[in-house]
Amino acid sequence: MTVSAMYPGTFDPITLGHEDLVRRAARLYDNVVVAIAANPGSKEPMFTFNERVDLANAALGDLENVKVAGYEGLTVDFARKNKLAVIMRGLRAVSDFEYEFQLANMNRHLTDEVETVFLTPTEKYTFISSSLVREVASLGGDVSEFVSPKVKTALMERCGRS
Repeated sequence: MTVSAMYPGTFDPITLGHEDLVRRAARLYDNVVVAIAANPGSKEPMFTFNERVDLANAALGDLENVKVAGYEGLTVDFARKNKLAVIMRGLRAVSDFEYEFQLANMNRHLTDEVETVFLTPTEKYTFISSSLVREVASLGGDVSEFVSPKVKTALMERCGRS
């Protein structure tokens, strides 16, 4: 039986923490779709939808069983349409759990065809978030330890620090 998973998110930008989870999920599942939300809700992204997709493709292009795709609408609808049995979510800290737990329960309420699975990042990535990376970059800090080289270049250009 083939089991495919999706890792949904805004990925603004994709970080080494995201990459860590995707690379580990790629060992657990036959196929992994990194699903980038076109409409990130109340978030105002630094990068456009197409830029976020391109950066994720650049960061994950070496993984044969990983595909990057954009989507609009409900995550569970995208999962069902693409025959993805698992929604993978990352938990960095206990503070993430409450929101992720509510989201998983809502998704379960919307469909029983898709399960949510939580992965924790490798310890060295537990404090990294896209919003913190954007803030560090915008204030002129070095983000080399948090993102791939192509993402770092894109951040520096966006922040006028190329």
